[in-house]
Amino acid sequence: MQQKYKYLRIQGRDLVSNTLTGRGIFSLCMEMIRNDVMDQEDADLYMEIDEWFAENLPWPEPCKRQESVVCFFKTENAQEMIKWIKPALWLLDRYHQPYYLVYTNTPGEIVYEDQYQIVAKADDITIQPVPQSWSKDS
Repeated sequence: MQQKYKYLRIQGRDLVSNTLTGRGIFSLCMEMIRNDVMDQEDADLYMEIDEWFAENLPWPEPCKRQESVVCFFKTENAQEMIKWIKPALWLLDRYHQPYYLVYTNTPGEIVYEDQYQIVAKADDITIQPVPQSWSKDS
């Protein structure tokens, strides 16, 4: 039986300090532009993508306030978003930036929601040490 997921997040490997989750796709692409990694033509392409999202996707207040939150696209309404995000995924691939597509039905406590996205509080993450029995040589 195939599971239908409600939410999608596209994130990189590097963790953001206030959420301990991977940096989102918009941040990944902007960092490549700031660090002069992208060719100008590719940077222009990303800026067109970013402008479309700025015009069509509300910027949630919890994100503006830099609260400890994580954003997800709603999969049920994601067709238009995915159409616009695919070129950004292509840019990540082109510049060898690893990323993950994270699907979930349980993002945590939702603190913002609109037609296309949700924002959830970042879970309190506890980092447990590796039990010694796992780390010993046999």
